[in-house]
Amino acid sequence: MNTTHVPADILQVGESLIRFVEQEVVPLETANRALLASDRTIFDEAGRFTPPVETLRREVRERSARQGFYTMFGPEELGGGGLGPVAAVYLNALLSEHCGPGRVLVHPVVIPSPFTNGLSPVLAHLRADVRERYLPALASGEKTLCFGLSEPDAGSDVFAMKTRAVRDGDHWVIDGSKQWITNGPYADHAMIFAVTDPERAARRAGGVTGFFVDTKSPGFSVVSTIPIMGHLGAEIGILSFTGLRVPDDHRLGEVHEGLRVALGGVNTGRLGLSATCIGLARWALVQAVDYAKIRKTFGQPIGEHGAVQILLADSASDIYAAETMLMDCAVKLERGERALSELSMVKLHCTEAANRVFDRCMQVHGGMGLTNELRLEEGYRFTRSMRIPDGTSEIQRRTIARELLSRGVTF
Repeated sequence: MNTTHVPADILQVGESLIRFVEQEVVPLETANRALLASDRTIFDEAGRFTPPVETLRREVRERSARQGFYTMFGPEELGGGGLGPVAAVYLNALLSEHCGPGRVLVHPVVIPSPFTNGLSPVLAHLRADVRERYLPALASGEKTLCFGLSEPDAGSDVFAMKTRAVRDGDHWVIDGSKQWITNGPYADHAMIFAVTDPERAARRAGGVTGFFVDTKSPGFSVVSTIPIMGHLGAEIGILSFTGLRVPDDHRLGEVHEGLRVALGGVNTGRLGLSATCIGLARWALVQAVDYAKIRKTFGQPIGEHGAVQILLADSASDIYAAETMLMDCAVKLERGERALSELSMVKLHCTEAANRVFDRCMQVHGGMGLTNELRLEEGYRFTRSMRIPDGTSEIQRRTIARELLSRGVTF
């Protein structure tokens, strides 16, 4: 990635991050190679991480936290490092490029989502005295979070949510469900958003409130995990609430203004996701270029064949364009600019470009590209899935078009 806009201190953080992975995470992976080699040992029959895998992931989280990586994107007011969009783009891409796909102790354990886990900026909306009770365990990696907004019938259209919260004295009573919740089956605490004024929500004028919930509370249950695209288990799951009581002092922000809270930090989250995809794409291209130099057909390296050269050239072009867009958007957000259409273009292009790159790199490898051994198919499945969360490609195109029609060509 072009590091022109990356400050020297962030470059040094990147070097330290890679050293941490090599010195702390790789030995754990090596010592537990048999456990981590297959979904059959990573997940149990219910599709959850097995206890030994959960223990390893917690150990990596806590080691990362001690080194400051786990919390480096958290707001300074919460005790985090306060690193902004430029750092998020560079460091997520660097980690993904170095490690590649399918590293169950790396993604997103070393660096959690800057929005939905760890020192999430959403926690800034929790009452200070309540927040201080939970921050130490969340910052250390001992406890984890999940972010509950999506529902079976409310993904891109958040106002279609059916989960309800009703005031009962000093408590709120929540009934409903959430789906596609990352870390939902494992989280110790959840940030749950529910309709508190159905009439306002129907007018799309607010009416949604956020709550900080202990997942061990009566009425909170994990229905199941949701295995996707070839996996036997998952990080994501379905949550259910039946008469779940939450104290009013555990409310996130003002009553009926929960969507402002929920969407306040989504920009950096989308940038991080996009950077992860492009870091993985660069990793895949390196594998394909190296393979094209040594694999021979018809008496010469396949890299000498025009058809293979086209696959490599198109992949490189996709990555260069994506990295340029990513950093340009990150710089604008770091300066406090709006950059809404740019952000949607970044999420759209980076996820789709990474998916194309993995497809081409698998093609370069021929039959070997289909094997689990090279991890290309793992990356292909991951990048394909990233075209849906945090706003589908179609929703991003809708946002871009609306910005063009309402504000003109401003990028």
